[in-house]
Amino acid sequence: MAKTEGKAPRARSTGAKSAPAGRKSAAARKQAASQPREDGDTADETPDEAADEGSEFDPEVDEPATVALVAAPSAALVLAAEVDEDADDDPDQEMSIIDVHEPVASRPTDLYQRDPLQIYMEQARRFPLLSAQQEHELAVQYFEHGDAAAARRLVEANLRLVVKIAYEYRRAHKTIVDLVQEGNIGLLQAVRKYDPYRGVKLSSYAAFWIRAYILKFVLNNWRLVKIGTTQAQRKLFFNLRKERERLERLGFAPTAKLIAENLDVSERDVVEMEKRMAAPEASLDAPVGSDDEDGRTRLDMLASGDLDPADAAEAKEFSALLAEKLEIFAKGLDGRDQVLFRERWLVEEPRTLQDIGDTYGISRERARQLEQRILGNLRVYLRQELGGAVDIDALSRD
Repeated sequence: MAKTEGKAPRARSTGAKSAPAGRKSAAARKQAASQPREDGDTADETPDEAADEGSEFDPEVDEPATVALVAAPSAALVLAAEVDEDADDDPDQEMSIIDVHEPVASRPTDLYQRDPLQIYMEQARRFPLLSAQQEHELAVQYFEHGDAAAARRLVEANLRLVVKIAYEYRRAHKTIVDLVQEGNIGLLQAVRKYDPYRGVKLSSYAAFWIRAYILKFVLNNWRLVKIGTTQAQRKLFFNLRKERERLERLGFAPTAKLIAENLDVSERDVVEMEKRMAAPEASLDAPVGSDDEDGRTRLDMLASGDLDPADAAEAKEFSALLAEKLEIFAKGLDGRDQVLFRERWLVEEPRTLQDIGDTYGISRERARQLEQRILGNLRVYLRQELGGAVDIDALSRD
């Protein structure tokens, strides 16, 4: 869909289907084009705000609209639709699409290009819509027998529904065709899980799956680095700005604590998400400043998570000393106790108490008692050799 620099008029649907002969005349279209547009540009809206505008796109029209992109600055194109806010997700709903072209002089540099979405819609219109009885029969056929041909017809008949829902989030992503593709995946999932005996229309059930896949795509592609990975972060991504504005309208200060209580998330998540959405992305390999002769980057300014060299050397030395003391203690044990101690405490993958009990013909409880007795002796030995540097009670091999 092409946009011009000026404000485009919006056509309002009358809610009733009209024959091709009843279309608006050229004079009526020019009069509609001269009316100022009430809503402004909202390119910075989040997906939840874009979907709350009440403007929806219904691709079911009598004839495809021609989309022309003309290189001249005076060319104007309007492809807008507004339907009733109470309308459900039904691809049969009628809308009106108008295109307004100001006359421009023909030049060799003029370009003509068709909108990819329009090409897709022309292909989707080739598949007929299904009646309620046909939809139920095909759904039962796929639900009971796994008929792939029936599932294919159900998907093809609802392709226009995907476009209608994707158009609600047109301001959340720069390419609506990408949203349609993700919505089609949701439609496939809906057909796969649809139960025709629930008494619910497939379009109503599929709308939830289509929106879920579109919103997931928007969230994952909002920035180069994912902005929300947990359920709380996803909730804040779609509702944080809306909740802050709601509190301001009610006269409350939108503090992080109040927002967290209303959205049932932690205050820490609110603060973190506010920082993520307020700050743009920054490359760690970018230079700190243009006048920095050393060529330092932001990555060089980050604190290292490695241990201090002195602490690392101390930990390595203590580990070697502890391993030596444990080996001396093991050599002082006899027979079964030495095997149990080595296979439980001196190997990377210790054996279970049940396995050791089966080896020596004793129960798991008896093997546990033997291990506790050995650890008691080890505790006394290490206290004599290393003092209180090792806490045996904090260790576990289960």
